Amino acid sequence: MDSRQTVKILLLGGTSEARSLAADVADDPLLDVVSSLAGRVHDPQLPAGATRVGGFGGATGLTQWLERECVDVVVDATHPFATSISSNAHQASRATGTPLVRLVRPAWTPSTEDRWVRVRSVSQAAETVERLSRRSFLTIGRQNVGAFAWIERTWFLVRSIDPPTGALPPHHEVLLARGPFAEADEIELMKAHRIDTMVTKNSGGAMTDAKLAAARRLGVPVVMIDRPREAGADFCAGTVGAVVDWLRAHAHVRGNDAR
Repeated sequence: MDSRQTVKILLLGGTSEARSLAADVADDPLLDVVSSLAGRVHDPQLPAGATRVGGFGGATGLTQWLERECVDVVVDATHPFATSISSNAHQASRATGTPLVRLVRPAWTPSTEDRWVRVRSVSQAAETVERLSRRSFLTIGRQNVGAFAWIERTWFLVRSIDPPTGALPPHHEVLLARGPFAEADEIELMKAHRIDTMVTKNSGGAMTDAKLAAARRLGVPVVMIDRPREAGADFCAGTVGAVVDWLRAHAHVRGNDAR
């Protein structure tokens, strides 16, 4: 096969959707995928195929990497709250004229039985917790826990994959665990620690949605941090299948153009 017809893809990942996408196209001879992980998790789950770990050096470094590696398409399948890399991907794709595809898992939406307090930022979530909670379940990852370090009247159960970075609240317990989690286990965890409020980001997805079901069953209010504004893209989809279809169609067009 003419190698010029192969589409080289930089897959910005680290999410379960990115791993599914890499696995789905691993055997496709027209799609040459390199998955990039930020390297923030100590023992990441590696995707199928070629992988690189670590940052690029901002938008400028990513632009240079795309040019040097002759990348044809960038797929941003990062976490919905990974705003820095998404912004860098948008800038680099525009600078190089490289198509940018964004895979965004659908956000969670509350049911009539949910008790959500929606906030715009981590700092606003901390203010809400300080006002409402005595025993809070903090499930926002390890990087933003410091925003709650000033709160003295609330005890926190802090769950993350790796140990939190930065300052911690005076009264807390750290629980290191990786999802997916079962609803029954989440219910028992919240009961055992007498949780009266849960804090989470609206990351969406099924890996950790059991905690929302548990909070709903127990009547525990959820302080839900809304997603930041999304960076632009040439194509945006909420499913792996839709992105795979787009990539294969793009490869088909390139193949026809090369003849």
